[in-house]
Amino acid sequence: MVPRYARPEMTAIWAAENRFRIWFEIEAHATDALAEFGVVPKEAAKALWDWWATSPAIDVAAIDAIEAVTKHDVIAFLTWVAENVGEQARFMHQGMTSSDVLDTCLAVQLAQAADILLADLDALLEAIERRAHEHKLTPTIGRSHGIHAEPVTFGLKMAEAYAEFSRCKTRLLAAREEIATCAISGAVGTFANIDPRVEAHVAAKLGLSVEPVSTQVIPRDRHAMFFATLGVIASSIERLAVEVRHLQRTEVLEAEEYFSPGQKGSSAMPHKRNPVLTENLTGLARMVRSAAIPAMENVALWHERDISHSSVERFIGPDATITLDFALARLTGVVDKLLVYPERMQKNLDRMGGLVHSQRVLLALTQAGASREESYVLVQRNAMKVWESDGQLSLLDLLKADADVTAKLSADELTALFDLDYHLKHVDTIFARVFGE
Repeated sequence: MVPRYARPEMTAIWAAENRFRIWFEIEAHATDALAEFGVVPKEAAKALWDWWATSPAIDVAAIDAIEAVTKHDVIAFLTWVAENVGEQARFMHQGMTSSDVLDTCLAVQLAQAADILLADLDALLEAIERRAHEHKLTPTIGRSHGIHAEPVTFGLKMAEAYAEFSRCKTRLLAAREEIATCAISGAVGTFANIDPRVEAHVAAKLGLSVEPVSTQVIPRDRHAMFFATLGVIASSIERLAVEVRHLQRTEVLEAEEYFSPGQKGSSAMPHKRNPVLTENLTGLARMVRSAAIPAMENVALWHERDISHSSVERFIGPDATITLDFALARLTGVVDKLLVYPERMQKNLDRMGGLVHSQRVLLALTQAGASREESYVLVQRNAMKVWESDGQLSLLDLLKADADVTAKLSADELTALFDLDYHLKHVDTIFARVFGE
């Protein structure tokens, strides 16, 4: 975790204090259930909660000091609790194994992280929707291969992003549900030394579902899907970030990141206003995606359990969620304050002498009786003249001067084919599909 790209709420989920708090709750809830089923004294469960209610704080340093000797984190924690609770602590962890605590804790942490990420997505969707409606009918050029194609609107660009991040939210909701499982099944997952009802009790208390079958560890295909989902969200972040970066290029300059008072763009060139936030988002997206492959490689563990996944998850759990949280918040800020230049959009639309209307002329010629092949030749030979003049010539004027074209279409018919509003007639339909209007 890099503090520069971290926010406090998400970082706190991965702090040692939160991890040990969850460990205690798992152990204490399990002891409650064991007491209810008569396996351990009820006084043992009460002693744990009584101590917890009056304990001033988790002594991370003390637990770490014990682990330095035991070389086992869960045993170190249990030893520390026992030192503070006293004799009744001996009934903790009855029939359980370390993975019961570690995996269930990780499930809680990932669910907590997912809740923050879902809230982040809601904030981003709100910002995108507002900008989409603001520029619903702001015409701009659509590009394919980076080349002028046909008119769209800037609102449609935002609507595309809204639909994409809506899908991201749906995926994350599913991934959260899949990851939020509890396993309290003991060594090799057979429940030989602990009643399955204990697992159900702990799961209910922690807001998790019961893992149907665990092999001492919760199956890692769940985690693989979770981190893959984070990677997809990161890719969607990058897609919108790259669009902003392209739009901010000097030759385009249809939109740009907000440039705050006192901000500097370059140490050497005072005129620079660089897309640093969206470039940063591209880099952060790469880091989030980098967690997906190790998570998938964690799926294949030896037999019922090994710990080859453990070190991986100590990295990717905090790093991927903290980085994605920061990236979503940053993208929300970019969208919220994005500077949009409709006049420049119109200027760029008009720059290539009406080439953006070439398909309408092509289709009109076919309707007027020309073959598609002939129509293509007629339009292209005039369009290439405009292209080679860098937009100084007018496609409409050249078509009107082409006898082969005017033999099929009148001057008024040709003029009507260059109506910009024609391309925007279904914007309302698309918005209704995206926003449910």
